[in-house]
Amino acid sequence: MTYSEAIQHLLKLNLFGSKLGLDNPRRLAALAGAPHERLRFIPVAGTNGKGSVCAMLESIYRQAGLRTGLFTSPHLVSFRERMQVNRELIPEKALARLTAQLRDSAAGFPEGQGPTFFEVAVVTALCHFAEQSCDIVLWETGLGGRLDATNIVTPLTSVITNIGLDHTRWLGETHAAIAVEKAGIIKPGIPALTAAAQPEALAVIRAETARQGAELIELGQAESTADLPLLGRHQQTNASLAKAVVRRLQGELPVPPGAIRDGLAKVHWPGRLQVIRRGEQTVLLDGAHNAEGAAMLRQALA
Repeated sequence: MTYSEAIQHLLKLNLFGSKLGLDNPRRLAALAGAPHERLRFIPVAGTNGKGSVCAMLESIYRQAGLRTGLFTSPHLVSFRERMQVNRELIPEKALARLTAQLRDSAAGFPEGQGPTFFEVAVVTALCHFAEQSCDIVLWETGLGGRLDATNIVTPLTSVITNIGLDHTRWLGETHAAIAVEKAGIIKPGIPALTAAAQPEALAVIRAETARQGAELIELGQAESTADLPLLGRHQQTNASLAKAVVRRLQGELPVPPGAIRDGLAKVHWPGRLQVIRRGEQTVLLDGAHNAEGAAMLRQALA
């Protein structure tokens, strides 16, 4: 299978549409040798800021000398952006090889119940990160959390950025209902951190951590004073959350203070209030796609 053929195969899987549930990704991962059992994860859920927090954490841990895996979605230009090791995109040959392997593994699934595009992407990333012996994987959830394909891993800690009204067709029409889905990444006895401030959503997150016997660290809308290349006050909130995660995990993943500072100062995350200058023209690119994201964009431009 060539790289081009791999991409065409993945795009055809979109015919199966979105499918919430963990049976398929668990089965496919098992057929692939359970690569996730050889890795450590920090999953990040939330309505907005998931990718930014993952990018910040990745930059910090890489500055600390750890080998990082970064899984995010969607991509901006190339599918390969979704799975990176030390910010290197998955090589075309590796993606083609893994896609072929997973296609063959999925041949035994019942007709019409095969893995979706996103489920294959998740397991492809797991295989790549395991092959590359990543020390830590920054793991962005896709849709929701509880039944999202990414939720087959065991985290070092679970992170929820914030809760807003998005994807209401699948996740529910209230902050509380959406919070139930996002809080589904919280695991028994494993600490969780959140910057969620919406009262109904926060109540759900508190209740779920209590039910799971897990520690909850709440940041509210606390703002960092970090030197950040990413624009907007909301990115300072994201930076505060990233720093809190690193500090909470110092026992498992020791990071010197300088790595936090340098990692945040060097973080790269395109398409988020990104300024591009071409000659006399200046263009601002931002991927805001829901009401809360648009409000943050408006605040940044005010």
